[in-house]
Amino acid sequence: MTAKPRQIFIQGVTLEGRTFRPSDWAERLAGVMSCFQPPGTRVRTGSHIRYSPYCVPRVINGVKCVIVNEALKDVEPKAWEFVLNFAKDNHLQVVDACLLPEDRDS
Repeated sequence: MTAKPRQIFIQGVTLEGRTFRPSDWAERLAGVMSCFQPPGTRVRTGSHIRYSPYCVPRVINGVKCVIVNEALKDVEPKAWEFVLNFAKDNHLQVVDACLLPEDRDS
């Protein structure tokens, strides 16, 4: 049985408890990482931005976050280091977690 890659949540709250600015930081970071797609993914030209499944912006409990899948490390180690260094350089809170699928029966 193979272990699933973990996810880290980069939260838009600094270690000092302040909201990180600019307000669109999560979309910007995920946009920069959008070129990292799983092997075999076809990129549609002329389409709107498509985030990488390895790095997606979300709002969780009112806090902007970027969810980064550890599989990115295997695809491009420097991209993995980039997002971790972004969080470190900006004093952002980082949490190891797992995003659960939404309940579609509700």
